[in-house]
Amino acid sequence: MAQGSVRWSAPTLSPSRAILYGWLVVGTLDGLDAAIVSTLRGSNPERVFQYVASGLLGPSSMQGGAATALFGVLIHFFIAFCVVLTYNLASRRLRMLAERPLLYGPIYGVLVWLFMNFVVIPLSVIGVIRLSTFSIVNGLLIHIFGIGIPSALFASWMSDVRTGDPLPAPRPGGARIGA
Repeated sequence: MAQGSVRWSAPTLSPSRAILYGWLVVGTLDGLDAAIVSTLRGSNPERVFQYVASGLLGPSSMQGGAATALFGVLIHFFIAFCVVLTYNLASRRLRMLAERPLLYGPIYGVLVWLFMNFVVIPLSVIGVIRLSTFSIVNGLLIHIFGIGIPSALFASWMSDVRTGDPLPAPRPGGARIGA
C-alpha cells in the first residue's frame, strides 16, 4: 500500500444487526428526503406523514394532527423494515445481490419505487395518484441512493454472506423465519 493511503474495510455484521441498521438508515434517509422536499415545496413534515397514514385511515388523517403524523411515521418505518428485510433475505438465496451491492442496489431501489407507486399506493385508501415529473425524479433518486444502495450494502455486510456460510436448513414440519 502506498504511503499515506488509507484502506477501508467493510464492516461485518450479524444478520440481525444488518437488518436493524439497514432499516434505521433507509427509514431515516427516506423520511428526511420527504420532510426536506415537502418543506421546500411549501408544506411540512407533519403533512407528509399524515398523508402516509391516509393510506390506511383515509382523508380524515389529514386533520388528525400529531397523532396521525406519528402513525404515518410508524407506517413509514414498517415499510422501510419490510424493504430492507426483503433485500436481506433475497441476498441470502441469491448471493450475487450481496456480492455486487452497487449494481443490484439501484435496481432494487427502482423496483421498490415501481412497487410502491403502482401496487401499494393504488391498493391503499389513497388510490391511483398522478405523478409529476418532479416527484418521479425525486422518488427515483431517493429510492436508488437512499433505499436501494443502503439495503444492498447492509446485506453485503452480513457475516454469513461475507464468509459464504450456507443458510441453515428449514426445520422439519415448519417454516424457517430468519436465521
